[in-house]
Amino acid sequence: MDSGLSRFKAIAFDFDGVILESVAIKTEAMRTLFAAHPAHVDEIAALHERHAGFSRFVKFDMIYRDLFKMPLAPESRTELGQKFSKLVLEKVLACPFVAGAREFFEAHYETTPLFIVSGTPDEELLTITSERGLSPYFKGIYGSDRGKPEILNAILAEHGLEARDLVFVGDGLTDFDAAKATSVPFIGRVPKNHDSPFPTKTRTIYDLTGLDRALEDLVA
Repeated sequence: MDSGLSRFKAIAFDFDGVILESVAIKTEAMRTLFAAHPAHVDEIAALHERHAGFSRFVKFDMIYRDLFKMPLAPESRTELGQKFSKLVLEKVLACPFVAGAREFFEAHYETTPLFIVSGTPDEELLTITSERGLSPYFKGIYGSDRGKPEILNAILAEHGLEARDLVFVGDGLTDFDAAKATSVPFIGRVPKNHDSPFPTKTRTIYDLTGLDRALEDLVA
């Protein structure tokens, strides 16, 4: 059997919950950000988790439209984004890596092009990856300035890849849907004791210690 890394020519990773254990940090930040709306805080946290991988600004729009039933002014939207960044940045800079992440990157970045495709704003994402010493491992680091399907298609085009040559590793349905929309193979990260958000036959891993084997299973 070919190894996954001889079959696939590149790998893209979501960031929160795939590279860093930062999902809970951002859920708590949403609760804090909207603490003045206690009747909606649980719904807001659920919306945030349900739409993992979406830009925070898209979530703000959804919160105001679907829960508050009121328009969100552009300046208020910007202010919410700034406050959210302040709530999360220091904690994300200190939180642990997903098990196996750094070891996988160290083992493979010199021979396999690696990319980050995240729902975090580009500027913030570049700051975090630089501060966490991740930048050298990746050929491209892309945040929410563009949608994930657009980014995946750009990676394919810019690096002369077919869809089957790239794998996307994500932890949310947004990631799964982006892979499906671009015909890119997908591996889902589902932590132990968590319910999978993905369709039943989706190949999943607990953490990145299982990624080499999951890549092999995709080509078995």
